[in-house]
Amino acid sequence: MCDAMLQIHTNYSLTKLNTFGLTAAAEYFVVIESLEQLRECIANPQLRTMPWWILGGGSNVVLPDLVHGLVLQVSLRGKDLVAEDDKAWYVRAGAGENWHKFVQWTLGQGWGGLENLSLIPGTVGASPVQNIGAYGVEIKDVFHELQAINLKTGELHTFAHHDCRFSYRDSVFKQEEAGVWCIISVVFRLSKNHQVKTSYGDIEQALLELGLEKTPSNVAQAVITVRQRKLPDPAEIGNAGSYFKNPIIPTTQAVTLKRQYPEVVMYSVDAQSTKLAAGWLIEQAGWKGRELGVVGMFARQALVMVNHGGAIQDDVIRLENKIKDEINQKFGVSIEAEPIKWE
Repeated sequence: MCDAMLQIHTNYSLTKLNTFGLTAAAEYFVVIESLEQLRECIANPQLRTMPWWILGGGSNVVLPDLVHGLVLQVSLRGKDLVAEDDKAWYVRAGAGENWHKFVQWTLGQGWGGLENLSLIPGTVGASPVQNIGAYGVEIKDVFHELQAINLKTGELHTFAHHDCRFSYRDSVFKQEEAGVWCIISVVFRLSKNHQVKTSYGDIEQALLELGLEKTPSNVAQAVITVRQRKLPDPAEIGNAGSYFKNPIIPTTQAVTLKRQYPEVVMYSVDAQSTKLAAGWLIEQAGWKGRELGVVGMFARQALVMVNHGGAIQDDVIRLENKIKDEINQKFGVSIEAEPIKWE
């Protein structure tokens, strides 16, 4: 199967293209470096008949042995300042840009706002899909708009903030619009009156240890320091970052849980809802540093599932389900996985 403009690979290994390092391959695989290539895929009658999957940095997916259909690796590049007013800079980046490098670039330009999201793996295009977040900041706080192309019609559409329906680690692109659109670029609104957020104790402590003032670049350095201490490098041991979402439960249930377990780690969301630290739940259930076959939970951070070598999707799902069941039995709380499972 060949094309004059597109290089279409068959039975293409994805093992090195997912940070979990899961053994996987794509039935068909294409690298997309331009809109023209993407539109050519959409117009191809043979490709249109099969399922399509969008791959960015491969940091938030759990891949099967064989992905049926076409895998598109989005490698659209470019970053620039597209507008500026009295209150903010509007900065655009191609969906294929490395997220961490983009964050560092904005800080180098003197634009604060993304520093708390430093060292999160993946690409710019994936950031609004997951509404990525860390240390008190989420994409929805700095998002302005994005452009995406409809994978059925080739229509180019701009999504404003409200169109994305952001919620905790979620967006319209993971729900009713999943698989419909391919994000090609994202514009962020970075305030000129930005105030750094250092309320998380780990960040405050790291700033003190490093002897740094509270500037955006210094906060980024503190975040990097904390993440490197806690989280494993995918280049050294396969992982997809935080594997489970922090569950949100009714505050009435949280009060009861607090009576039973005074040390439970929780944060108020609003009067009716409370967020629990999934890592604490997993550790209390005895899974921190524990293995099940070739996968296990990381010894320094119970929230991170790691691949000790040769794992496949079934291994991951088996451990995920076992932890879910044990936490439900022990605490009466349901937890959900963050990474998306492909079929």
